[in-house]
Amino acid sequence: MELGNDTRNSEFLLLGFSEEPELQPFLFGLFLSMYLVTILGNLLIILAVNSDSHLHTPMYFFLANLSFVDICVTSTTVPKMLVNIHTQRKIITYESCIMQMYFFILFVGLDNFLLTVMAYDCFVAICHPLHYTVIMNPRLCGLLILVSWIMNILHSLLETLMVLQLSFCTHLYIPHFFCELNQMIQLACSDTFLNNLVIYFAAVLLGGAPLAGILYSYSKIVSSIRGISSALGRYKAFSTCTSHLSVVSLFYCTSLGVHLSSTATQSSLSSATASVMYAVVTPMLNPFIYSLRNRDRKEALKVFFRGKS
Repeated sequence: MELGNDTRNSEFLLLGFSEEPELQPFLFGLFLSMYLVTILGNLLIILAVNSDSHLHTPMYFFLANLSFVDICVTSTTVPKMLVNIHTQRKIITYESCIMQMYFFILFVGLDNFLLTVMAYDCFVAICHPLHYTVIMNPRLCGLLILVSWIMNILHSLLETLMVLQLSFCTHLYIPHFFCELNQMIQLACSDTFLNNLVIYFAAVLLGGAPLAGILYSYSKIVSSIRGISSALGRYKAFSTCTSHLSVVSLFYCTSLGVHLSSTATQSSLSSATASVMYAVVTPMLNPFIYSLRNRDRKEALKVFFRGKS
């Protein structure tokens, strides 16, 4: 697959997990099941929040947005992988690869920002309960979502435009199941210094700052909970944010796993496996984490299904 200067007429090969023919039906069934569970679980969260007026609060507003973004994250990568497995063709065009990379960066970044916004919501609810409705007013909630979208659209656009400046010469094989940014940069035969510089700067600014905000919020939350005299009061306050804390831990642990697997090992299989945890498993588990630990959401789902029957 030779390539001169006309990169846009090229095609890439997504190598995926395995080329073993006997494993393809298993992989297809596994990822199809995970994808359907992800879509169904997150869609039920969105429908429950929209159909129950008791859930029209900032916390559930942010949760519905998170569920929508999780659907988008998974839909950016998994359908193409399923098509490749089913058709036995692992080719993806340059244009499709760029689009997939753009939307994946966008939605993963939105995931990160929404988790930070939800941490702030928990902080206000526990540390300033008497002023919660005043602080977390509809205008502020909408503004937080809007800023998150704008920031991540601009970041994703910048990363994509930087990749568009690169030239790809030969060996257009991506040892992954989707067009991941770092894999694309590694394939380039032109200078990638500016690309790496932008990636590191964005990681510090758009990754480190939200993480710092989450840590700060939870440090204040822990301080407030410790100041509550009754054990029951401490339990109720802590249970308010346990689901969010579980999702944050899952998101950042899998993100760290992707980073470590890509830097500490040259195994493409381990990197792809870590990315599955990050891009597929986490969006699939989020609805279960939020629903199983919350009575309001379970009741809303029951009401929704009773209303449809």
